[in-house]
Amino acid sequence: MTVWKSVVDTTSPEFTANREAMLEKLAEVEAEHAKAIEGGGEKYVERHRKRGKLLARERIELLIDEDSPFLELSPLAAWGSDYRVGGSMVAGIGVVEGVECMIIASDPTVKGGAMNPHSLKKGFRAADIAERNRLPTINLVESGGADLPAQKEIFIPGGRTFRDLTHSSARKIPTVALVFGNSTAGGAYLPGMSDYVVMVKERAKVFLGGPPLVKMATGEESDDESLGGAEMHARTSGLADYLAVDEQDAIRLGRSIIRRLNWHKQGPAPKPDHEEPRYDTEDLLGIVPPDLKVPFEPREVIARVVDSSDFDEFKPLYGSSLVTGWAQVHGYPVGILANAQGVLFSEESQKATQFIQLANQNDTPLVFLHNTTGYMVGKSYEQAGIIKHGAMMINAVSNSTVPHISVLMGASYGAGHYGMCGRAYDPRFLFAWPSAKSAVMGAQQLAGVLSIVARQAAQSRGQEYSEENDTAMRAMVEGQIEAESLPMFLSGMLYDDGIIDPRDTRTVLGLSLSAIHNGPVKGAEGFGVFRM
Repeated sequence: MTVWKSVVDTTSPEFTANREAMLEKLAEVEAEHAKAIEGGGEKYVERHRKRGKLLARERIELLIDEDSPFLELSPLAAWGSDYRVGGSMVAGIGVVEGVECMIIASDPTVKGGAMNPHSLKKGFRAADIAERNRLPTINLVESGGADLPAQKEIFIPGGRTFRDLTHSSARKIPTVALVFGNSTAGGAYLPGMSDYVVMVKERAKVFLGGPPLVKMATGEESDDESLGGAEMHARTSGLADYLAVDEQDAIRLGRSIIRRLNWHKQGPAPKPDHEEPRYDTEDLLGIVPPDLKVPFEPREVIARVVDSSDFDEFKPLYGSSLVTGWAQVHGYPVGILANAQGVLFSEESQKATQFIQLANQNDTPLVFLHNTTGYMVGKSYEQAGIIKHGAMMINAVSNSTVPHISVLMGASYGAGHYGMCGRAYDPRFLFAWPSAKSAVMGAQQLAGVLSIVARQAAQSRGQEYSEENDTAMRAMVEGQIEAESLPMFLSGMLYDDGIIDPRDTRTVLGLSLSAIHNGPVKGAEGFGVFRM
């Protein structure tokens, strides 16, 4: 076995300082998670309970198998915006009757579960994950439709929600709607386009237009039940396949539907005899320094994530600022690319390209562990072909068809973010540690570049350059870029699938790999033209 021999000193002042800084950042993230969990706030939660209804997370808890995990996705959607943290929706992967499912629950304590631009993006991301990983989708529905003041950002792109449902069905990926309350206007098409529909008696109300709208449009007098009640849809319209007596019964019926799917994974099963890492995952708190300019050893992270801490390194003496190699995580074989010293040179780019091709040759998923400041710049590097070599790596990442998972541990700047399979390169999952930062470049570098450009522009016009204004400009830009580089800002924008505790990295990777293997795992049969 090729077990990494750890040299981490957990008693050193550096380790202790790193650990305290990481715990402080984790506390900030947990405080924001708490805001998502509280939904619309105490007043609206209490009102919901008085109506005899379960909360979104309570419905999920009853739906998934007892003591099974729930991998929540994008819990900080809408962070930093005028909307409630969480985007009025809970989404994640849970096990129902032994089947991994994408579960999407509207949160009726937040404006009646109305969709805002962030919940729309969150729903799109959940649908992408479900389709690409072949996960049945269960929608727990109680929503008043679009948040009308934001309709200009919702109406036109929102139609994709229903298109995604039909695409899943056409690909033989089942969709289930459990309707607990309102599902009106465009939202009526959510159960209308699902393969299976359960409605709760005297609770579910599904119609294109409610009684007031019908009165205005046609002059017809009607009531909720005759127009769109659960019993009417079960007995008359046929929209409901099952009529539940209450919420618990609806969840029971939903579980029964999943049990009868005859569902089988198409990817290879994990090896059953895998062992835990030889080193304590608690150590992950003290490995990454708060100053991302200080390098850290990614092999120490790998040793606390992979089975038996066994990592078979590929090309260890070449392109040493990028670590590549083979391992297992919870019995699933993986190829790992991890940034060591931050900068990607031509050698690292070529090494990564070959490694990605090899992973596609043997149908092995890839895990990217980010801590990069980007590709190297400078005259000698440009003349040596850094652009074409970086392009080779990005080409390989773009055309690789084995599943990719990205974890942002530290910096993820510039085109290095692209080469390491950032969001635009469609990884199956992308998670961030609280220590992560991502931007076109570091805040100081970006402010410095703007300063140089402004100084040169003033010189070309023959004007005197104000050093006082320059100092103020640099401080403003550095503050803005620093704020926009932080993981909570990026998570709020849906640029990752969640901020995770470093200690949970192995578990999150294992859950992600298990979900991925619902579908086939197959490498690319060809790549684009590599500029040599």
